[in-house]
Amino acid sequence: MNQYFDSTTKAGTAGGTLLTIFANISSTDVFKTAILAAVGAIVSFSVTILLKAIIKRLKK
Repeated sequence: MNQYFDSTTKAGTAGGTLLTIFANISSTDVFKTAILAAVGAIVSFSVTILLKAIIKRLKK
């Protein structure tokens, strides 16, 4: 079975999917995701700095 999808079909599918996702996401979900992303970034940065300091001390 050979199926052919042109660019309008792909664009329509992508647009419909994005609109459905945006319609089902509440503002509290977006806020919660932003907070979790910020906490994750801070933890990742802190662990990186800590590991660099530990490695620097071990090399001395």
